[in-house]
Amino acid sequence: MSFIHNLADVAPCEIGDGTKIWQFVVILKGAKIGKNCNVCAHTLIEGDVVIGDNVTVKSGVYIWEGTRIEDDVFLGPNATLTNDLMPRSKKYPDSFSGIILKKGSSVGANATILPGVTIGRYAMVGAGAVVTKNVPDYAIVVGNPAKIIRYSQE
Repeated sequence: MSFIHNLADVAPCEIGDGTKIWQFVVILKGAKIGKNCNVCAHTLIEGDVVIGDNVTVKSGVYIWEGTRIEDDVFLGPNATLTNDLMPRSKKYPDSFSGIILKKGSSVGANATILPGVTIGRYAMVGAGAVVTKNVPDYAIVVGNPAKIIRYSQE
């Protein structure tokens, strides 16, 4: 059974067993969230979003249309995910360029991931990094623009 704080605003969507949704979270209709996730306060999840099992979403993260998050992913506080390659006020693309976060990847606090980027399996994005291109499996990236500094074993 999942837990949804009474101050969360959750539209009809799928939420897996054991998932916790905390106060001031907004989840739009159609979102899919797996089992044993923790979605911290002040988070937004749009409708065309799929989140796997055992995912941690820390406070201040907004997950936009088209984003796909696999199992065991960590999103640090105020990590920024984007989905519009050419944002303009009141002008919307035909489709959004979602981000893919592969199994076991981690995104540090205040990192920014640009539209259409894939973060590989067990890769780690350092705090404050700006990720402009795909990150390979097991890579550790830091900086602006993010660059690989080494590879991890997991």
